[in-house]
Amino acid sequence: MKFEEVEFLSENTCLRGRLYLPEREGPVPAVVMAPGFGGLIQHSAMHFAQAFAGAGLAALVYDNPCFGRSDGEPRQEVDPVRQRRAYRDAISYVQRRREVNADRIGVWGSSYSGGHVLEIAAYDRRIKCVVAQVPTISGSAQSIRRFSGQTRAAMQKRFHADRDARQRGLEPERMPLVSNNPSQPAYFNSRVAYDYYMIDGFVNEITLRSVELNWENEPAVHISRISPTPLLMIVADNDEATPTELALTAYEQALQPKELVLLPGGHFSPYQEHFERTRELAAAFFRKHLG
Repeated sequence: MKFEEVEFLSENTCLRGRLYLPEREGPVPAVVMAPGFGGLIQHSAMHFAQAFAGAGLAALVYDNPCFGRSDGEPRQEVDPVRQRRAYRDAISYVQRRREVNADRIGVWGSSYSGGHVLEIAAYDRRIKCVVAQVPTISGSAQSIRRFSGQTRAAMQKRFHADRDARQRGLEPERMPLVSNNPSQPAYFNSRVAYDYYMIDGFVNEITLRSVELNWENEPAVHISRISPTPLLMIVADNDEATPTELALTAYEQALQPKELVLLPGGHFSPYQEHFERTRELAAAFFRKHLG
């Protein structure tokens, strides 16, 4: 396979990533993909893109707005609406590439971006199939499971104070994304999350508003509208970050055609011990529905 460093505009913001191309004559089907919550393409999305290119598909993978090599302010802000719009702009970009069959586009997302692809596939019929891996289903339901009522109330006060500070021209409040130190609260407080995120080039920080926006994020509300676009959902049976029961409930609400794969393990298992299987499952699904 080969790849090209690329950039494209999304709402006047320059996003950067890589377009992987297979060793076959084009135009070829393509998969559009982006990292999860606060991640970079190097965390796992790039490795899945390489696998898809090895299976004969083009794969466009890029850093989300405000992260990595992409532009966007404020830095390290996870805005789900902005990220979903970026997916749709990425589709427009890849459709213009002469190497790509513009009528054979799939989308892949995992964790936070797994939720994004559920929502955009419900509305964007340019998408011919979708793979959602350990997807975010409901930010509000997820937050209720992760935080006590007292903690949620305290966070709400911080959200309001941060909004007031921003309006007065001050810098947004920030917090660590991951921590392996019990005395340092972060969005993810676990060894497995810490080991996954802490790679070269990663900035261990998100804006506080990223958490507020996540609590308002409901990407699976329209999951029944994905049909007749084929859906593959890959779910971990002991997901501590995007609760398993939320994903399974959402899957039941989706209409045919759909497929479910339930893996043993936690939220990060599809990138680690099950990586070989998850990449093969996704690649096979894309080959089946994109050609």
